[in-house]
Amino acid sequence: MSPIRATADLTRLYFKNAMNPLSHTPFGRSVAAGCELVERLTRRYGKPEFGLTETTVGGVKVPVREEIVWQKPFCNLLHFDRKTGPRKHSDPKILLIAPMSGHYATLLRGTVETLLPSAEIYITDWIDARMVPLAEGRFDLDDYIDYIIEMLHFLGPDTHVMAVCQPSVPALAAVAVMEQRGDPLAPTTATLMGGPIDTRINPTAVNDLAENKGIGWFERHVIMTVPFPQPGFLRAVYPGFLQLSGFMGMNLDRHVTAHRDFFQHLVQGDGDSAEKHREFYDEYLAVMDLTAEFYLQTVDTVFIKHALPKGEFRHRGELVDCGAIRNTALLTVEGEKDDITGRGQTKAAHDLCTSLTDDKRAHYMQPNVGHYGVFNGSRFRAEIAPRILDFIRTHSQRRDRPAVTKAPASAGAPKTANSTPVTASADPLAAILLAEPKGAADDLKAISGVGPKLETALNGAGIFHYWQIAALTDAQIEALDTRLDFRGRIERDGWLDQARKLAGQTVSG
Repeated sequence: MSPIRATADLTRLYFKNAMNPLSHTPFGRSVAAGCELVERLTRRYGKPEFGLTETTVGGVKVPVREEIVWQKPFCNLLHFDRKTGPRKHSDPKILLIAPMSGHYATLLRGTVETLLPSAEIYITDWIDARMVPLAEGRFDLDDYIDYIIEMLHFLGPDTHVMAVCQPSVPALAAVAVMEQRGDPLAPTTATLMGGPIDTRINPTAVNDLAENKGIGWFERHVIMTVPFPQPGFLRAVYPGFLQLSGFMGMNLDRHVTAHRDFFQHLVQGDGDSAEKHREFYDEYLAVMDLTAEFYLQTVDTVFIKHALPKGEFRHRGELVDCGAIRNTALLTVEGEKDDITGRGQTKAAHDLCTSLTDDKRAHYMQPNVGHYGVFNGSRFRAEIAPRILDFIRTHSQRRDRPAVTKAPASAGAPKTANSTPVTASADPLAAILLAEPKGAADDLKAISGVGPKLETALNGAGIFHYWQIAALTDAQIEALDTRLDFRGRIERDGWLDQARKLAGQTVSG
């Protein structure tokens, strides 16, 4: 389509040139509008930007800086750092798990913007599979769950998880795995929004397609290899444009009408309406490829076999038991008119989490919204987001969480047959970590080898002061090194000696 797109763009420019007399005629404007329509429909749209540069915290406008704080080949963890200066806000820490289903994480821009004044937001920024070299290996549903667990370990205690649509299943599975292992860093709350927990309930057209076709049909018809010269050359993927065509096909008349109106606005010179169309479709038409193994495993496990609600879901060969969830409070949110995830499919999570007490569970169904209205738009801002934040604050910093050890160093390693949760006394770090700093936190970046990212990791783990690092024992160093993947950096860079000197200066000062 590249030659056609180039020709259309050149023709559009010719008929929009003010020096061309035809540009001022209905004919010229019609040709220019038609050419822009062709160019836009055949363009490959790049990854959009979040573009969130400021927010309001406590009634004061503050700048926001977007930064990558954790990364793997298939995902970056973005933090929207609110530059509040010396003010300290005890706002909740939220891990927002974006869908990995064709669109980029920027689809949740409105979600982030709404929550940012009231919370520290981290979001999964999934990488386009066609941009990941084949040498980086596979990425499937098990890896997805491992990524979630690793991110929760990185963020530390009292983290709240929000999963939008597709990731509701792996997010719930990750929480169950962590609770089964007695992981103290399991999230304080989990909010599942419009997620396909049990697609047997009120199945939609998406659900019916998966069941009627079978996994073999998907393998034969929708899996392709990345072409040269993309970085992911020869990687088997489910192309984003196929996912997009499926979504557009479900509401084809609406999209046809929108593009017809766009053509009319261009001809009539209605620049404001035309620009609104461009802004929406620049985002909507930007799509990413998914690895074939992740896509096929998700379709088979979630939509065909219904493994999670049947109690047959496995992670790295280990059966996932949602009944093990006792400490993570659960909130589910659905839209009354959701045509992608049917009503009741997300609420089904409560039936699986049989060990949760009533005070640790809640469900909300938002009237008169479809799938996207569950996490974006005016009703999300006015009615859904306040309920989510209230639920999170209610359960934040719970004092009744039983103390248990951390998970094994390898997030994907299964438990042994005799493994059972043990008390915090077996964790060498239990005696040194803090839930919050005692007074003002020390500037850990003063230690050579500790930058902003490492300071964030240490704070997330519960280390805020020089004296905590100075007092580390060999067992605690080993445990901290394993938990935060420091790879011997503590001893190699001489953190303890530096921390002792800095702690002494702080006391003397």
